[in-house]
Amino acid sequence: MAGRSEDTKSGVQQRVTVREVTPADFSAWLSLWDGYNAFYGRSGPTALAEEVTRTTWSRFVGGTEPLHALVATLDERVVGLAHVVVHRSTTSVAPVHYLQDLYVAADCRGAGVGRTLIEAVYARAQRAGASRVYWQTHETNAVARRLYDALANRSGFIVYRRDLPG
Repeated sequence: MAGRSEDTKSGVQQRVTVREVTPADFSAWLSLWDGYNAFYGRSGPTALAEEVTRTTWSRFVGGTEPLHALVATLDERVVGLAHVVVHRSTTSVAPVHYLQDLYVAADCRGAGVGRTLIEAVYARAQRAGASRVYWQTHETNAVARRLYDALANRSGFIVYRRDLPG
């Protein structure tokens, strides 16, 4: 899966490639994963437990979970990630794809990496016969929301959540 994007910072055409993660991607993925978690306030004292990160990674590369990780490369450097959960739905016979996490390295934003990742998720979902792709973001994530508004329709649903002890 690949796409061409223009780096709006330099005006140079660069090739963004999206592919499934491989075990060799762990350190690059971990750096992005850490950045993603820091962005959402999960760092320092509120960081995810190392066990969560290790388990998440093993689910991606184990091949038995309905959980998939894609990475975007720019000039052969891993610069973005997308994590997808495939699940059943009560409103469709076909499965749906939940884009749970999307993150692009800060120095690569504006180069079309996020758009290319989302389009790759769409293509993957379509090949799998999915009925829809959906995701959520924080209301304060204004920059990403501009991209999302260009690529999808807002559903109007409000998310409620309760963390359980455990």
